[in-house]
This record gives sequence, C-alpha cells and structure tokens, in this order.
Amino acid sequence: MCPSQLFSFFFVFLLLPLFINSSEANTNTSFAYCPPFICHGRNISYPFWSLDSFNSTSPRYCGYPGFGIHCSQNNPILNISNDSFFVKDINYSTYSLTLVDIDAFGSTACPRVHHNLTLGDLPLKYSELDLNLTFYFNCINSLSSGRPLDCLNSGRNKSYLYVEDNEPDHLNWYGICDKKVVATVMDSGRNRELGVAVGEEFTRGLGAAMDEGFVLDWRIATECGKCEASDGRCGYDNSTNESLCYCKDGTVKFDHCKGRNKIGLKVGIGVGAAASTALMAGVIFFIYRCRQKKIYAGSSLFSTSILSYPSSIKDPEKATTLIGVHLFDYNELDEATNNFDSKKELGDGGYGTVYKGKLRDGRVVAVKRLYENNCKRVEQFMNEIDILTRLHHPNLVTLYGCTSRHSRELLLVYEYIPNGTVSDHLHGVHSKPGSLSWNTRMKISIETASALAYLHASDVIHRDVKTNNILLDNNFCVKVADFGLSRLFPTDVTHVSTAPQGTPGYVDPEYHECYQLTDKSDVYSFGVVLIELISSLPAVDICRHRHEINLSNMAINKIQGNALHELVDSNLGFDTDDKVRSMITAVAELAFQCLQSDRELRPSMQEVVEALMRIQRINKTTGKTDKECPDDDTGLLNSITLLVSPDSVTTKWSSSPTTPNS
Repeated sequence: MCPSQLFSFFFVFLLLPLFINSSEANTNTSFAYCPPFICHGRNISYPFWSLDSFNSTSPRYCGYPGFGIHCSQNNPILNISNDSFFVKDINYSTYSLTLVDIDAFGSTACPRVHHNLTLGDLPLKYSELDLNLTFYFNCINSLSSGRPLDCLNSGRNKSYLYVEDNEPDHLNWYGICDKKVVATVMDSGRNRELGVAVGEEFTRGLGAAMDEGFVLDWRIATECGKCEASDGRCGYDNSTNESLCYCKDGTVKFDHCKGRNKIGLKVGIGVGAAASTALMAGVIFFIYRCRQKKIYAGSSLFSTSILSYPSSIKDPEKATTLIGVHLFDYNELDEATNNFDSKKELGDGGYGTVYKGKLRDGRVVAVKRLYENNCKRVEQFMNEIDILTRLHHPNLVTLYGCTSRHSRELLLVYEYIPNGTVSDHLHGVHSKPGSLSWNTRMKISIETASALAYLHASDVIHRDVKTNNILLDNNFCVKVADFGLSRLFPTDVTHVSTAPQGTPGYVDPEYHECYQLTDKSDVYSFGVVLIELISSLPAVDICRHRHEINLSNMAINKIQGNALHELVDSNLGFDTDDKVRSMITAVAELAFQCLQSDRELRPSMQEVVEALMRIQRINKTTGKTDKECPDDDTGLLNSITLLVSPDSVTTKWSSSPTTPNS
C-alpha cells in the first residue's frame, strides 16, 4: 500500500467512529472525573477526594482544596493545618463531618491533646453542636477555678481544664503554664459536667468525650461558587496552580460549565474530533515516511549538527578529537556499560539516561545516552559539549568526550562522581537524620555559588539549577552538572527572550511570566537550593498544604511570620548551638533576598558568594573544618559590599509578592 492510500485509509477509519461519538457526547450525565469511593467502610464522595491516588503523575483532583482523605492507613484521615484527624462520619445532607483528634482516637483513659486546630482558609466552620475544652499544661502555680487534671500532671507541675464558659476572662497564665490547648468535643450535658466530675467518672468521661469527636460544617468554597452554580464540580490542578470545573458532559473547564448549548457542543466535539483525527493520521503518515528515510539517513541529524562546528580535521571519522573533545568509539562505551545494563543506571540527566561505566584504560565514567535523536535533543547535546569544552572550574563536572558523528547513538562521557546528588542526601535515597552537618551544607552552598558565579562571569546562564544537578564526591565536594538547557548570554544585552524551561519549584517567576532570561534567574533557583539545605525538604511536594507546595512560598511565609524555626531541619542544631543558629538565620535572609519576585531586588551570584563566605566566618572560632576540595577558585571573590549581615537577622523581613511556580 502506498503512503497516500495508507493516509486515506486511516483518516476514514478513525474519523467515522469519532463523529458518531460526538453526536452522543451529551448523553453522558455522570461526573466521570469525580467518582465516589469506599474508605474503610465509609462512603466518600464530592467535595471530598482520595489523597492516595493523587501524585506528581496525577496532579489533578475533583473536590475542594484541603478535602483530600488518606485511606492507606487504618482509618480515613483528614489533615488540617498539619494535624491529623480520624474521619468518623460524613453527613452529605447536613454538610457536616465528625472528626476525632488522632491523638485522642481510641483513648479510654485521660488523653493528652497537643494541637490547637486552625481552620485557616478552608471552607469549614465549627458547628453549633460543638463544645470547647481548654487545657493548660505544666503549670507551676494553680489556676483560679480550674479543674485539676491529676492524670496529666508532670512531676510537681499541674494541668488544668476549663469547660466552655467556665474559664475566667483575662486569665493570667503566661509564665505560669507551659502550653494552652483548646480541644473541641460534642456539646452534651455529660460533657458539660466534666468540670465537676470526680475520680474515674471524670477520667472515663474525658476519654469518651474526646473519642466521640466534634462536628465541622462545610460551605461552598469561594473558588468553587461559579462552577457549582453551573451544575459542575470543582477541582484543582497542582501542576498549573489552576482551579478546574468538572462538568456533567465529561469535559473539564477552568471556571464554569455554562457557555455552550447542546448543538454547539456537538459541533465543537465533532470539529475537534475531526481535527484530532486528521492530526493523528498525519502523524501516522509522518512516522511511515520517517521509517522509510531512516534506513538511508542513519544518524545524519547528528552529522549535520556536529559538522556545523568549526574543525580543521578533514576526516572526523579517523580523528580522536573534534571541537576540542575526545571522540569515543561507540563499541567501547557499549562494553563499558555492559550494553547499557539497567543495573548500571545512575539516574536521569535532563535529556538522557546516565549510566556508570568502566573504560578499557580503567577510568570509571558516567555515560549519558540521549533519549531520542530529534532536533531539540541534539541541540541540547551540542550545547552541553560547547559549554563544557570552554569552561573549567573545580566545581563544574568534567566532560571527557563524546561519540563521533558516525556513531549509532549520541553519547556524552563525564567524570564519575560517586556520592550521588545533594537531593539524594537531603531527602532522597541517601538521606539520614543528621548525616549532612551544617558545616557540610555551608561548604556545598559556597562551592555551588562559586561555580554559578564563574558561569555568569563567563556569560553562561545554567537555567536548571537544582539539588538534583549538584553532584557530590566522597569528600562532599560539589560538581555542578547538566548544561543541556544552559544559554550563552550576549554581553551587550540585559536579557534574552526565551520560552521558560527548567524544573517546577525552581523556575524564576518573573522569567515564567515575562519570558525574559537573565543571570538573576539562576539566583532565584539557587535561593530555593539554599532553603532546601536549611530545611531538608524538597522544592515541590504536592502532599503539603496547597500554599506550601512550592518550598519557596513556604519559606517566604515562614520567614515573614518570624517562624524560621518551623522551617529549619531539627537535626542541624538550630535550637542548641548559637553559632549554627546565627549562620542558618543569615543564610535564610540571603535566600529570602534571592527569592524576591522582582529580579532587580536579588543579589548577583558574586554577591551571594561573598555573603556566604562572610557567614561561614561565624564558625571560624570552632576549629571545625571540612576536607578542602582541590583548586578552589578564589579569584571570583572580590570586594563586593556584603548584602546580608548576621547582625540584621532580628529585624522582620519583608518581600515583594511572589508568584508561585507552575
């Protein structure tokens, strides 16, 4: 069959059923994207949704933000403000749910509650059926009219309980008690009598009251009003930070389900199906033609690209070097990696898979294998060769060479860095509490900043700065890698206009909005890296609260709220070592400046290096030093005015509004 006949056959064959389906599209009246489910015997449906089926590969959900329920544990669990509650019942007719504090769930004795529940901006409110119990713990003196909690006393310190209105106004407990916690229970005569109950009657009564739970009513979420008014069900897409509206006809809109009648919808679906089918048929035809050409073309794509580089060598096939790099024989690399054995995979290298290999001369190397030979991949491949052959810095990964233009595959060969990535050690396969000391993290930050400052001084923007691209050797010396997205930056312009690329969570919001790439884009990404070093948290985590999915947003909120201690990894000694606290606070302030949404307010990378070096001097008197990396580049450090001083960290920081990364 000739190509044109093949094209016509597929076009007619695929188009017909889609047109038929388009005429029936409106007969579907179910919400296919919002299915109910059973969670430990309880019926769960909209506006609640399953948090267990929600992940980075499935970032959408149908339901209210914050209403995701965990079913993977022994009971259905709802998280509110980082606290966990057992979902005892959901009443869809009264729009209410009954929750039990997980600390008190199943308790028959005297439960110790730890959390003050904050509903925040969730569309929830306390029910008229609720009653507040106020606990004061570890009090050094007695409290007026308080019900003593002998079962919760700690040594000589006492604890007290007040039921609803029994608590005196302006009760002076500051400096007397360690903590105040307000717990909510059902309003009943039995629970109101807890203030006067005695002995085991009180102990059992308190346990029963807490185990009975409390009621919250839900209302329509603000962002869901238009959608639900149009008979839709709202949801959210965490990959784009956009609200969604799931419609009865199976479509997904951004605001509401109104705007198209049935005829218009049929026509729209029909036209869309026709266009999609035509595109599909065109792709099939294109694949067919490409396969015919591939027999003769081989790796001509790479040939054209590599021949566009200047070379005085007339026959590159016989050469051992080209454009300044060593040319490896494909068979040698195939042998070095044991035929690219999956057991030798080191990870993903941006546009290719990286394998560990051993050359015939005994060198252990990392071999990057291109995913596919399309123009974009080849451009990134050549871009990395060009940059790494021009630049040399002790904290940049070394390129040993690549395969020739006649090779069957595009391969890059680097020095092997044996200790994984910074990401691995912070929150990945090598992460262990306390294994990465603060001194080591400071060393990593300085060496990474030094490498980036060198790139910027060489008119190169990395464009994909992240902890996954910062490699570590056995001495925890840094090697910055992955230059496939990097750009050479002309010296006579202030920015380069380019479509945003990079990794979600690290992308400069101004670059994302304006498509203007500058060296300050790397500064923003490095600010996220600094926060990761402080917190040991990943840059993006969809299981966090929706306002804290991006670590940069979380950090800005914590810093502005004078709650840095809530962000810092508890294993770093922030609470026990004054010097560590001063250094971490100063680094947090520097990161805060790097994360400003207005790039003009961010420091340059050279200024960041200088600031980090001065912060490190806080630790000079401890006598603790890490093993130095060879050939540290100190030539970049100049007499730039320090942007951040440890003396300034007690002031309240402010920020221009930051746009979340998508």
